[in-house]
Amino acid sequence: MRDNRPQNPTAKPARRVVALLIAYIVLCIAGGMTMTGFFAPALVDIGKTVEKSSFSLQGENVSLNLTDLPQQSRMYSSDGKLIAQFYTQNRIVVALKNISPWMQKAMVAREDHNFLTETGIDPKGIARAFVETFIKRGPREGGSTLTQQYVKNALIDEAMEQNDPIAAYHARADTITRKLREMLIAQELNEHYNKAEILQGYLNIAQYGVNIYGVEVAAESYFGVHANQLTLSQSALIASITKDPSAYDPLYHPLVAQQQRNMVLQQMVQYGFATKAEAQAAEAIPVKSMLHPKTYPIGCNDIGIMGYACDYTVRDILMDSQLGSTVEARRKLLYEGGLKIYTTFSEAAEQAAYNAQTKYIAPNNPQGMIIATASVQPGTGKIIEVQQNKIYNVNGNAGPQYTALDYSVDQSEGGGTGFGIGSSFKPINMVAWLQAGHKITQELDTYTVYPVNSIPCAQKTGAMWNLTNAEGGTLTPESPLHALIYSHNTPQASMAQIIGLCAIANAATELGYHNAATATSNIHDTITPTMIIGTLGVSPLTMANVYATIAANGVECTPIAINQIINADGKSLPVPPAYCHQAISKQVANTVAYAMNLDITKGIAYLEQIPGRKTFGKSGTNQDGSLADGAFVPQMATFTISAQPQHPSQLPECITGNSLVWSATSGPGTYCESQWYGEMYLIRSLEDYMSTYLSEAKIPVDDNYGTPDPNMVDLPLSPNQWENQGENLFGTHVAPMTPVDPWGQ
Repeated sequence: MRDNRPQNPTAKPARRVVALLIAYIVLCIAGGMTMTGFFAPALVDIGKTVEKSSFSLQGENVSLNLTDLPQQSRMYSSDGKLIAQFYTQNRIVVALKNISPWMQKAMVAREDHNFLTETGIDPKGIARAFVETFIKRGPREGGSTLTQQYVKNALIDEAMEQNDPIAAYHARADTITRKLREMLIAQELNEHYNKAEILQGYLNIAQYGVNIYGVEVAAESYFGVHANQLTLSQSALIASITKDPSAYDPLYHPLVAQQQRNMVLQQMVQYGFATKAEAQAAEAIPVKSMLHPKTYPIGCNDIGIMGYACDYTVRDILMDSQLGSTVEARRKLLYEGGLKIYTTFSEAAEQAAYNAQTKYIAPNNPQGMIIATASVQPGTGKIIEVQQNKIYNVNGNAGPQYTALDYSVDQSEGGGTGFGIGSSFKPINMVAWLQAGHKITQELDTYTVYPVNSIPCAQKTGAMWNLTNAEGGTLTPESPLHALIYSHNTPQASMAQIIGLCAIANAATELGYHNAATATSNIHDTITPTMIIGTLGVSPLTMANVYATIAANGVECTPIAINQIINADGKSLPVPPAYCHQAISKQVANTVAYAMNLDITKGIAYLEQIPGRKTFGKSGTNQDGSLADGAFVPQMATFTISAQPQHPSQLPECITGNSLVWSATSGPGTYCESQWYGEMYLIRSLEDYMSTYLSEAKIPVDDNYGTPDPNMVDLPLSPNQWENQGENLFGTHVAPMTPVDPWGQ
């Protein structure tokens, strides 16, 4: 039968009073009142370092670790500059010795001035809270010690780590049960750790503003200093925030924050942590004048020119099984592991590349044209830069000057399916030619029509391949060397008839070449006669690595983005290796480099010449679909592509930019050409970038590379090997042995 008797409205509060009173008595008997004989060191003497320490409270199924907290990871450039931060909680854990004594004193004065003498709980505080809350029915008081507050934060943090919203709710709930649990754990904690360790834990776990955790990030966020540099006034301001991180945030409520800071200063005087004179001097400083705020964007978005380098590095980390068994485990490590990630990317190189790109094609150009560039250090595989003339941004509606697609890298690395590179592929053909035992000065008969079945390893047979040079027709006979210098196509087919397409594909693979599209990355799956004139889709990074192999005496390395990763414990973690190995012989590499240098000193890539340095390179045009240029010196190989990604097979007739055609002084405007060439604006962008970076980085001149093997070239060269044979190249004749600009600038 239902009990219809009126309920006593005071019964439930009464039960809560009794429960709290019983808890109070039990805790006092258990040790809360036995303070005599307890010794705690003076605050100024507890600046010790807590290395790694944790304990488990078995009955509560709780494991607390004072140092293992979620904290931000930081990514750095090879210049030592901060690129990006990654975090779920914006925190950097620091040892107590690296926290200003003023900060330690301010926090104790604000939160628990009896911290050094209590045993994890404060019986007087509990009694006071009991009387005020339940006897006098006044505002609720917590009576929590600093140790209890650490426990509360730790329980919330552990629940979030375990993705347990119910546990997180109970860790925050304003209930007697939660308070009792905190008291029990706090006393247990006090038995396992000294005061220095507990204070360090609290100073690192506490929230000091919107997405600001721990005193190190608080010091950096508000004042631009480290925690060990905090002054009295700064420390008091930070300490005042924890009571209500939103309401007391000095960036949004400076007057309220100033009142709270002054209150902390008064408490410090009251409890002997500061003199009256010191406090008055600190109070005299307006909060607004103290602030030098610093923001912490999360991840790679909104970080400017380093966005593509950042994105590439993150993908490397997420794909590396050495750093975790699953992608989610690796992501958690990145965002919570307190890593220091030292990349190979140079901010100076990224800036120089971006400046050179946007000098010619603006980020928001109406045709949507891109210039994408990548550089690799020969012999190490270290990526120096990946850049394009648009800023990295993952927001699809950010504007035409932004994109999240990095066209300088492969599809699997956040890029596209690549672009044709035209004649820039021809050094690969020359490598295969030399590996087959031929000389680069060997004269070849050339034609404008080639039966496909006359080319070994062609996957299609029975067809005829119509092929001409850029200026039309063919030059016969012609050597591979002369063909590379003047970028002729027909000798490439004649070479393929002799050595076969498979030999060229093998050489490409040895050099580090692969297609950009994930589904068809292996060049052997896409063998076709036209590949030898650069029609396959490839990324600038891959081609920069191919040229780097030639620049490094034939040593090929897998491109790498990470020099080192240090975890929160200061230990190095495994990173993807470069797997450097001798891919082609030194003799072949030097002989091909010799030919690529002649392409600049005698041929059509003259504008790639870096002042004061022996330069090697090759330009290319992919049937008016994309433009390409590559160049190297012994310490750096660079490749760049320009295209219209939304129409990858056809460049627009008119392009808006600055000095886009032959004359470097033509100025800004919209230029219209029936045929665009890699030797127009793109080649100047490449030279601008490389010469600027090499000079600014003070990379020494090394002109001792590129001596051909005498068994691979007939020396001295006869005139027909290096001089223009009378063809009307782009309307201008190049005088024999005269290293002049082919376009008469």
